[in-house]
Amino acid sequence: MEQGITDYTAFLTEAKQAVTDLQEMELRENALSGQLKQSRRQLETEEKSVADQISQTVKRRAGDIAASYDRELGKGQEQLKKAKARREKAKSQGIRERIAEETGAFREENRKLKLQMKTVFQQNRVPAFCRTDWYYCLFSPRRIGEFGALFLTLLVCFLGIPCGSYLLIPQQKPLYLVVIYFVCILVFGGLYVVVGNRTKDRYADTIKAGRRIRDQIHANEKKISRTTREIRRDRNEAIYNLQKHDDEIARIEHSMSETAAKKKEALNTFETVTKNILSDEITASHRDRLELLRETCEFQERELRSLQEELKSKNLLVTDRFGTYLGREFLTPARLDALLEIIRDGTAANLSEAIEEYKKRHA
Repeated sequence: MEQGITDYTAFLTEAKQAVTDLQEMELRENALSGQLKQSRRQLETEEKSVADQISQTVKRRAGDIAASYDRELGKGQEQLKKAKARREKAKSQGIRERIAEETGAFREENRKLKLQMKTVFQQNRVPAFCRTDWYYCLFSPRRIGEFGALFLTLLVCFLGIPCGSYLLIPQQKPLYLVVIYFVCILVFGGLYVVVGNRTKDRYADTIKAGRRIRDQIHANEKKISRTTREIRRDRNEAIYNLQKHDDEIARIEHSMSETAAKKKEALNTFETVTKNILSDEITASHRDRLELLRETCEFQERELRSLQEELKSKNLLVTDRFGTYLGREFLTPARLDALLEIIRDGTAANLSEAIEEYKKRHA
């Protein structure tokens, strides 16, 4: 194949030029590839910035719409709360008035009975303490509550006080407890007997009359309690004149329902219409910049593809034209210069001898 080459110097010079051109093209390819990557990053950054601006703007505007309606709904909630409180207050007042009206006769009768009892006791010169609850619990109990009070009094006098006194003594001895019990029985028992003998027997008729009056008062109090309980349990609110409050509550609730519906409609309109308008406006404000970056990327892509095609053809040309004679290892400017020098100084007569000489020098 070497017979096809007549001028080795020209051949090597041409090979050096082709390899140099190939290296320059590779450098241009690397440079263009780097520029394209940078342009693509700029485009991606700009597109992300636009997308973020759209997202933030949409989120902020939607939040503003929701917050505006929520403020109105909050005001409505406050108005509704106050209206319900006024209704409850009016109802409570109506219940109190109804209770006072329906139990008024019993209360008035009790007032008169208490006055009658006081008068009877004063007329018969009975001590005032003889008409107290505590006295009737001790000396004339009849109801469960009075027997309970009597039992509690006995516990205090004959258990609480003796045991408490015994525990306060520094040196506790059984004899001391016996003495304390003896004193308590003597004192409290004696007082009970003395007070009973001086009052219960002496003013028996008056105390019995007081008992009858107290029973009547208690019966009236039971009627008052029963009537009060029935009134509070009554679900019929028509008698309390609450219509104006109900109308106000209904008006506020209707207004809040309308506001909630408008909020839903406004957010739906924003999502389906306004959101797209905002997106288009923001995109339009960046369109020139985005178009310029896209065109730059497209231009650089075309240039890079063209250069890569040219580089491919050049590579194949160098391989076919020079690689078959020199081998891939000698397709560098420095080694081609070395082979040229060997040919020019007459050391080698052809390429094979020049390659052998090069290898000897660099062995």
